[in-house]
Amino acid sequence: MASSNRPLLSRLTLYNGMTIPQIQLGLFMMSGREATQAVHWALQAGYRGFDTAQMYGNEREAGRAIASFLSSRQENRENLRREDIHYTTKLMENGTSYDSVRRSIKDSVEACGLGYVDLFLLHSPYGGKEARLTSWRALEDAVESGEVRMIGVSNFGVRHVEELMASNPRIKPVVNQFEVHPFHTQMPIRKVCKKYDITVEAYAPFARGLRLKHPAVVELANKYSCTTSQLLVK
Repeated sequence: MASSNRPLLSRLTLYNGMTIPQIQLGLFMMSGREATQAVHWALQAGYRGFDTAQMYGNEREAGRAIASFLSSRQENRENLRREDIHYTTKLMENGTSYDSVRRSIKDSVEACGLGYVDLFLLHSPYGGKEARLTSWRALEDAVESGEVRMIGVSNFGVRHVEELMASNPRIKPVVNQFEVHPFHTQMPIRKVCKKYDITVEAYAPFARGLRLKHPAVVELANKYSCTTSQLLVK
């Protein structure tokens, strides 16, 4: 593997001993065709982690692109296996009906066609306490059934994490995915995640492209001989 690809191969060990790629490709706001092409090109470039969601409407395309790459002798020259690729998706709506949530999870597993989902997140805390805890129980059962490897949350604030942990979950979240970058540090929720050994997974690390030319970012990038994008990701 070329040295330029090494950051894409870096993995972080979570509290349960499993690992997750530290840099992943998010598929937010990509159409089906765009997602297919993006995943294909990213795999060629060395990406090993992909983040989608029910709400994005591209789970099927993302999964098929991964499966197609893995099965191609011409493309998959490293002989990558399914377990070498990390695939994340998210539940669109928390619900008070356990059966409905389980069906929704099963639909996502089937849609991607990869046999299982590496990480399944509750996309938001919306819906109320009963919906959050019912949905979490459905995710726990999906892990126990082998459909999902790991589970976590997204956009959960302090009280939502505290609420979940107070319920004595059978499986605690491995990550909380929310917006984090130097201009939005989110210290209160980061401290709570640290308290429970929940890894913070940042989205929008580039500050949505609005701070790439900020004087402080440019100054530090020059100091460390890197691009402003590399600095923000680091």
